[in-house]
Amino acid sequence: MDAIVRDFSRFADDYDRWFDAHSEVYAEQLDLIRRSIPADTEQMLEVGVGSGRFASRLGIRHGLDPSIRLLAMARDRGVEPVLGVGESLPYRGGTFDGVLMMTVICFMDDIARSFLEAFRVLRPGGRLVVAFMEKGGEIAIREPGTAGRFLRHAKFHSAGEVTTALASAGFSEVMVRDCRHGLCAISAGKE
Repeated sequence: MDAIVRDFSRFADDYDRWFDAHSEVYAEQLDLIRRSIPADTEQMLEVGVGSGRFASRLGIRHGLDPSIRLLAMARDRGVEPVLGVGESLPYRGGTFDGVLMMTVICFMDDIARSFLEAFRVLRPGGRLVVAFMEKGGEIAIREPGTAGRFLRHAKFHSAGEVTTALASAGFSEVMVRDCRHGLCAISAGKE
């Protein structure tokens, strides 16, 4: 994990500029997530918030990330930043109506643990939305340049692996919301 955090911190500006350079892809990803988050979700956390590109546009106030440089960018975009990792969330149980993990699970040391933690911090009736670059998908296969600098650290997962891990963490109503261009969104609920 240290090498990943170091690269995201060292190249934080490059990471953030990628979204401007690929505005159509960014808009498509925002749309995918927007359609996956229930409309009545009020108190939400983005795990792996990065520079706050998604949280700020989706009205998510709380963001967690292990990179101090990226958290500073998220704060500048109006996100309340917290330093940490998804495998050990520094929040009380039942704090949030929703949790978003946007293209972060491929950089986690233990996705099963991160799903258990998301389950813990969700209120009953809350939802987790996991958007990820699918194993064997278009992004995983062909992304060069700036994104490739970060993706060299990635461990890609299939939709089946993610749905199985979510069910094992106690989630119900696990459903693939959409998969396109190698990005897949899965929604899961806590009863």
